[in-house]
Amino acid sequence: MPSKAQPIYPSEQKILVNLGERIKLARLRRGISADTLAARSSISRMTLHRAEKGFPAVTLGTYLRIMAALQLQDDFNLLAKDDVLGRRLQDIALSKTRKCST
Repeated sequence: MPSKAQPIYPSEQKILVNLGERIKLARLRRGISADTLAARSSISRMTLHRAEKGFPAVTLGTYLRIMAALQLQDDFNLLAKDDVLGRRLQDIALSKTRKCST
């Protein structure tokens, strides 16, 4: 049985739509047809269409394959690269630990 679809909030949907648009623009700038990119990414034409439209059911692995076919795979290394909030929380926890030990 298929798993239940997870809710997606409008702000998250906008991020996916923007990503899809950027992928489509990258494909068009390179002069690559949708059929060719789908074949190079080892996905169906419909899956590529869904990724370019920002459908939330498209997997992260699919986006990686598409971006690799566009030679943009290094952009994946930028995802969650600088965790500013996490570092601040870590610093707070460390400062509390230091105060307790003194």
